[in-house]
Amino acid sequence: MATRKTSSSTSAGGAGPLPDPMAALAGMQEAATKSLQEMAQRMQGMDVTGTAALLLENGRKDMEAMVKASSMAREGLQSVVQRQTEMLKQSIEQWRDTLQAMPGQDMKAQLGKIDSMGRAGFQQALEDIRELADLTAKSQAEAFEIVRQRVNENVEQARQLLAQGMDAHKKR
Repeated sequence: MATRKTSSSTSAGGAGPLPDPMAALAGMQEAATKSLQEMAQRMQGMDVTGTAALLLENGRKDMEAMVKASSMAREGLQSVVQRQTEMLKQSIEQWRDTLQAMPGQDMKAQLGKIDSMGRAGFQQALEDIRELADLTAKSQAEAFEIVRQRVNENVEQARQLLAQGMDAHKKR
């Protein structure tokens, strides 16, 4: 039966001793343990109750911002739909009034009026599309601004906490 060579054995190419896997594992364990101990020491100095309350408050504010942004987006969409309905009613009324005024006129005058009305309707449709796009963009911008402000607050709060942690660590 062949015997197994230890870490002092050389490789087939004569490049030197093979590393001892158990020694490497022990070194990794020691480094991990040291890192975890340092982290535990840093965490012992933290006020966990204050941190937990801060995290809960932060989560509450995040939810409030999301609810507010969603509400603003919904209100904006309602405004767009309401305005579209108003525009459609106006257009229908204009066509109805024009068509009611047409009987009794000669055919050339009627065709000219229909052509004129079609051009005006097309122009009005373009203006309406611009207005609806502006309403939508404004609504989305307002909702986005709420979320952006909350993200900025979170970033600032994280920056302050890190600065406090660094100051506490330096005092030790």
